[in-house]
Amino acid sequence: MAKILLAEDEPSLYKLLEYRLSKLGHEILLATDGEKALALVESDRPDLVLLDVMMPVMGGFQVLRKLKEDESTNSIPVIMLSAKGQQKDIWAGIDHGAFDYITKPFSIPNLVDRINKALSSIE
Repeated sequence: MAKILLAEDEPSLYKLLEYRLSKLGHEILLATDGEKALALVESDRPDLVLLDVMMPVMGGFQVLRKLKEDESTNSIPVIMLSAKGQQKDIWAGIDHGAFDYITKPFSIPNLVDRINKALSSIE
């Protein structure tokens, strides 16, 4: 399966996602802030990034911008996860290069379906 970087600072959500995605066979890397997320992308080269928009140290949009500006990481699909669900926020994520944008709360089956679509886009 895939190596997925989960960049999320809410413990209850990252524990749930880590559990559910690892049960599907994915290897999960965890970052609780934007700087850690970038460091893990550099050191572990995930197949996919699940990226919270509002995180400490460096926000999700800043992380996304850095990933998409770097030739070595711009092909990694990024799915934004956010409580910010206004149309302007969704379009900002897509315009900055996110593969998808999912608003919280979301269903796990929907997230898994979108993860599968993102992963199939790189195969």
